[in-house]
Amino acid sequence: MFRTRLLQAAVLAAGLVLAVNAAAQLRLPQLPPPLPPQLPGLPSAPDLRIEKPPVPRLESLPDLSDLIELRKLTIGRLLREHGERIEADPAGHPAIRGEVVVLSPSPAALEAARAKGFSVVRERALEALGERVVVLRTPSGSATAESVLALRQLDSQAAYDFNHLYLRAGAVRQELAQAPTAARRADAAGGSLRVGLIDGGVDRHHPALRHAEVRTFGCSGKQIADLHGTGVASLLVGRAPGFAGAVPDATLYAADVYCDQPTGGTAALLAEALAWMAREKVPVVNVSLVGPANLMLERAVRSVIARGQIVVAAVGNDGPAAPPLYPAAFRGVIGVTAVDAQRRVLPEAGRGAHVAFAAPGADMATAASDGRGYARARGTSFASPLVAGLLARAASADSGGSDQPASPRALGALIRSAIDLGPPGPDEIFGFGLVGEDLRVDPRGLR
Repeated sequence: MFRTRLLQAAVLAAGLVLAVNAAAQLRLPQLPPPLPPQLPGLPSAPDLRIEKPPVPRLESLPDLSDLIELRKLTIGRLLREHGERIEADPAGHPAIRGEVVVLSPSPAALEAARAKGFSVVRERALEALGERVVVLRTPSGSATAESVLALRQLDSQAAYDFNHLYLRAGAVRQELAQAPTAARRADAAGGSLRVGLIDGGVDRHHPALRHAEVRTFGCSGKQIADLHGTGVASLLVGRAPGFAGAVPDATLYAADVYCDQPTGGTAALLAEALAWMAREKVPVVNVSLVGPANLMLERAVRSVIARGQIVVAAVGNDGPAAPPLYPAAFRGVIGVTAVDAQRRVLPEAGRGAHVAFAAPGADMATAASDGRGYARARGTSFASPLVAGLLARAASADSGGSDQPASPRALGALIRSAIDLGPPGPDEIFGFGLVGEDLRVDPRGLR
């Protein structure tokens, strides 16, 4: 099943047909079933009282083993504090209240929707994908779940869904630290190398990111630094004394889908960011965000992959028994789990057929968004960019720096370099194995 999935990802990523011997090695698991056609009743909100303990010093920070509850707590806080704008879908996932998203509906379908009382809130052309994303407002007095069903029945050809919110797949504890004077060696990645990031905003003034060429998208051009986005960016292109990311000499294409708004990270914004990456011909895109299956977003992701780009995503931290999270579980996406310094999978990391690789995701430092120091991070959010960086390097080497699609040989090379953990062969815990182990920056070296 794993090998079936990785072949599909590689073929879509490059638009090429592999030789028979390569096909035997790169097969990927099947796509999980889509959202159910029936939408059950809305669950009641859980008790979500949050106690915020004081932040300890960097070197004494405990492992954040409560990450399994973090997304649930975040969802509860959003619903409690912004209930007028955010609601839960029937499965409890957060979404923009009263909005339905769809990719490229026909003019006749839109006209029929308007006749039923729907109105167009926003429409954006995704020119690089040959698509457009449309956000509809539900009729007054209509529940969003009922509206989604009504639109699916009205137009079975398009993918209507909630405008879901996608949340960060890891935790960062802000704590300043001074970097040592001895520089950690960073291998040159080549000036033509490009890598993408869909996350929060990046603090471009941080010492680890000042050298980087960063091209941005979103927030009407405003630069809004975000702790999570800055940390993930540093693991991709960071470079400073004592610290280096996976591809420190790459150009970073960073799409901010949050803009410091509680309603940030929507499915519609992710689709727009993916289209920008396609327009800029970014070969590998990292998404350290998680959420539910979404029909509109799935089609956008599939369209990007079909163009030859590689999408890498964190599998999330809801625990080993939790259902798969997306976009990591969409077919063709490279799902990444996390291990600690002892090569143990994080107990909160998701598992399943969508796990392709493991990478460091605990006992590690990232840049902080205060422009000066570093923070300690934990979660699959921080493993995913390491895999994305390694794939970007391999894809750049294979393409010779051209704009041609990344070759499936880049994926094959990473598979061959992986350290097989757990049972022999690919499995639902580590995928094909551990990569990027040498990219971990130990927080104890940053004091």
